[in-house]
Amino acid sequence: MTLDCVFMGTPKFAASILSSLLAWPGCRITGVFTQPDRACGRGQKCKPTPVKILALDHGLPVYDPPHFKSQENMDLLRALSPDVLLVAAYGLILPRAVLDIPKLAAINVHTSLLPKYRGAAPIQRAVLAGETATGVTIMRIEEQLDSGPILMQRALAIGADESAGELEKQLADLGARLLMETLGRLGQGRVSAIAQDHGQATYAAKVEKSEGRIDFSRPAQQVHNRIRAMTPRPGAYFDWIAPGRDAPVRLSLLPGRIGSELSPGSFSPGTIIGLQGEELAIACSDRAYLVPCLQPAGRKVQGARAFACGYLSKLDCR
Repeated sequence: MTLDCVFMGTPKFAASILSSLLAWPGCRITGVFTQPDRACGRGQKCKPTPVKILALDHGLPVYDPPHFKSQENMDLLRALSPDVLLVAAYGLILPRAVLDIPKLAAINVHTSLLPKYRGAAPIQRAVLAGETATGVTIMRIEEQLDSGPILMQRALAIGADESAGELEKQLADLGARLLMETLGRLGQGRVSAIAQDHGQATYAAKVEKSEGRIDFSRPAQQVHNRIRAMTPRPGAYFDWIAPGRDAPVRLSLLPGRIGSELSPGSFSPGTIIGLQGEELAIACSDRAYLVPCLQPAGRKVQGARAFACGYLSKLDCR
């Protein structure tokens, strides 16, 4: 049975899932809803969402209403007469009137093992908390945030050095496969819904840019988790006073690894100790943190040795 589906999503994660659905014969995408174009970059030019770009490339009708408060926007969706409404990182809360439109169900792809990490940033929050596993949940959508009954769920291990961006790619692939399996069962009437235990719910609030600031007075493991969680968005950084300068230099960091233990009081947290091989050692409260590359504000990403030669004037970079 081929289901007529309307897809709702916005970022690259959602576009990856839509791409898989377009190659699968079990559903027919009759329309796509996404967020309106947003101004971004230095020129503040309007840029279409990844989902919109993909949908237009495949000749699909695309709609980008800012909300569903008007009857006109509701009628756009109703006219498509979907069997199923598929939602993945759409970014809008859907009212009951929208959820009642599909003939079979409105379902969502959520990147956590619900009821843990409901909300906008489940991937980043799981990495930040040092979780060793997460997963994907396919659920029926209810008006309350990520609270609907679970249709299918599958776990995925989080690598010790894996960034949020790397994990997102794996979860998008898993989410697409699990969604197609769910739709196949839904079309055959073989899907059962399991209510969530709301008492076990935790929330994953949207990540603010300021959360990317690294506090090296923390243990190295916490520093590692934060850098991983903030990569690639919104980015991890700290402000460092370069030798001979009064103003700090903002340094953006990519994930590295935890180094050797430091003697108590040997280095103040945040001190750049120097090169260890081809990595730059930065003092945390308990250990050195080793970064392979970093990016001074206004400059390109540099390897640790290139940075040392350019910024650490007392270091023999030979």
